[in-house]
Amino acid sequence: MEAYFDNSATTRCYKEVADIVVKTMTEDFGNPSAMHLKGVEAEKYVRDSAQTLARLLKVNEKEIIFTSGGTESNNLALFGGAEANKRMGNHIITTAVEHAAVGQPVERLEQMGYEVTIVPVDERGVVRLDALEKALREDTILVSTMYVNNEVGAVMPVEEIARLVHEKSPKAFYHVDAIQAFGKYRIYPKKLGIDMLSVSSHKIHGPKGVGFLYINDKVRVQPQILGGGQQAGMRSGTDNVPGIAGLGVAAKMVYTDFEEKIKHMYQLKEHLAEGFLKLPDVRLNGMELREGAPQILSASFMGVRSEVLLHTLEDRGIYVSAGSACSSHKRKAAGTLSAMGMEAAQRESTLRFSFSEENTFEEVDYCLEVLGQVLPMLRRYSRH
Repeated sequence: MEAYFDNSATTRCYKEVADIVVKTMTEDFGNPSAMHLKGVEAEKYVRDSAQTLARLLKVNEKEIIFTSGGTESNNLALFGGAEANKRMGNHIITTAVEHAAVGQPVERLEQMGYEVTIVPVDERGVVRLDALEKALREDTILVSTMYVNNEVGAVMPVEEIARLVHEKSPKAFYHVDAIQAFGKYRIYPKKLGIDMLSVSSHKIHGPKGVGFLYINDKVRVQPQILGGGQQAGMRSGTDNVPGIAGLGVAAKMVYTDFEEKIKHMYQLKEHLAEGFLKLPDVRLNGMELREGAPQILSASFMGVRSEVLLHTLEDRGIYVSAGSACSSHKRKAAGTLSAMGMEAAQRESTLRFSFSEENTFEEVDYCLEVLGQVLPMLRRYSRH
């Protein structure tokens, strides 16, 4: 049996997504900037996807900028937002648990002369609002937080953060990395007070290499990729029509029967968590099960190194993660777990299990059965 529990790293494409990607590569393959019929056909896919996303977010389609994925969306928001608004101030705020696609651009901005404040989180991985409120200043121009933490599934209070930002620092724009949240929550940026929102396609059963950045039309952002002037000059380069078309289909499908899908993922999460707690020396990390995101469960299997357990499960057809797929290959403590104040022994024994609507209770039961078999063996081995 095979059980794929690494959906926060990437998801399997919906068949309908794969079909439209193939169609736009082999039949409707025109350049959307071309003026002939083939170009018009291709441009319609781009426009239809923008309209789909705009409807889901309740924004204007002109506020949707297609990118190569979540990393580029974050970079455009951070570098473009900071550069365009530097005359208004020089202070940027983010949190201690951001993905590297936010953390590293912020480090670069600090090297470029911006002043940066890193706000701490509590033991659940949730940003401390008191610390954020204290950090906000008159010269703050940009605040960036994630919506859902990619390692432990902690959900940030984005509406409260937005309120604080706009009350305490009226010149500042609020950027949200929603890469683990889009498709798991109904997100309405204008209602929530979010000025920029990053989304990645391959987390919602869409193709890799495509995403988008929502930019409120009142926000000034300096383009970072110049050339042909596509997307109103905000992101030059020939539009990735197959990716954009696939993203539009995936977004529409992931929000179809949405409540049932989220209920299913929470039930899988609770079933797995209950099974974990019947095993000796297993700790659950992050928020309470129903408070955290539906698709992510972090657990520490004390006395067993995460890499060893990960590969033991892999040998039995069970696929999980030892952290973010973008950073788990690096031999260093996970940033989120350290920021939560977790001791080294617990950090080093932590795995992330992440679900999609496609996972089944049979897969969860198989995983629990295998863990019950291998954990005693691995703990005995580690003591010798």
